[in-house]
Amino acid sequence: MAESGATGAAAVAAETAAGAAALVAPEIDPFVFRLSIFVLAIFVGYYVVWSVTPALHTPLMSVTNAVSSVIVVGALLAVGVEAAGSAGIVAKTLGFIALVLASVNIFGGFLVTQRMLAMYRRQDRKDSGQ
Repeated sequence: MAESGATGAAAVAAETAAGAAALVAPEIDPFVFRLSIFVLAIFVGYYVVWSVTPALHTPLMSVTNAVSSVIVVGALLAVGVEAAGSAGIVAKTLGFIALVLASVNIFGGFLVTQRMLAMYRRQDRKDSGQ
């Protein structure tokens, strides 16, 4: 009697596992998954940047420069990687491109921030009579 109960429980467990496996969605291709995240990031970034008030542009540029500096560190690691075969060349090339683009972003951000701060300084001097 106990054996038939154990067999029955095992059969129910096997049927439940088969039913659960049938309910699981098929695997999503990693490329499609990453592409969808990239597209969502584009939309979120667009709406975040264009909804910022003008008073927050300078702090936003500072945060952008900080994020770009992290990208520079990662790009330097990618450029200095010692990998075997053609994967090393691809990593070094993409790392160099990321390094150049992030550097342009950082220096451009500093120039824009300096110009914006200079505009405020000139306005303050005119108001105080200097």
